[in-house]
Amino acid sequence: MLADVQAYLSRRENLNSVVVDYIKEAILSGEYKVGDHINESEVANKLGISRAPIREAIRELENDGILTTLPRKGTYVTEYSLDDIKEVFDIRLLLENNINKILIYENKLTEDDFNHLEQIVKDMVSIAESSIDDNKKSLLINKKDMDFHRFIWKKSGSQRRVKILESMFFQLRIAMLYDMLKTGDLIMSATDHYEIIESLRSKDIDRCKNALRGHIISYKDGIFK
Repeated sequence: MLADVQAYLSRRENLNSVVVDYIKEAILSGEYKVGDHINESEVANKLGISRAPIREAIRELENDGILTTLPRKGTYVTEYSLDDIKEVFDIRLLLENNINKILIYENKLTEDDFNHLEQIVKDMVSIAESSIDDNKKSLLINKKDMDFHRFIWKKSGSQRRVKILESMFFQLRIAMLYDMLKTGDLIMSATDHYEIIESLRSKDIDRCKNALRGHIISYKDGIFK
């Protein structure tokens, strides 16, 4: 009982973080769409809190480029342009290719690690083949996709690169979800990861670069030029 109370108090002391997480997940789930107005009173009522932490959370999300506040009009979900999405992917490719070099040159990945990565891909395929609706499939696969890449990042031991990528976590999820929805082929989005695994296992850096870039459908289809 005491532990539950302490957990509750801790949560209440970080209400702006609760609001930030709520709004981010609402955007990812489609509850809030691009251009939607964020009503402070509505969010406060849903979460059962005052409007003060809502305002703090909105300022934080504005700083991250996730929300945009227009004078005398209100706060809205920011629309990511194609250039925005490409920039996120370009930064990711630059850092993740460096991480892959570290993993290969320093032999950071064990067979157990490869098995773990393969299991994540199998989980993604199972989700893609399940009977749940496509929107939920996309969200679940998107999360597993991030689990796959975050595991690779952390195995590198490159704290600064990982910190930069983690700071872009939400933007990466949005970009990857956008990219995944371009094809609608969720099984392909999942199984593309096998090539990344095999290129790391064979310690082939050029193959790694091609596998990572090829995994991003917008590059593969020539949308980003």
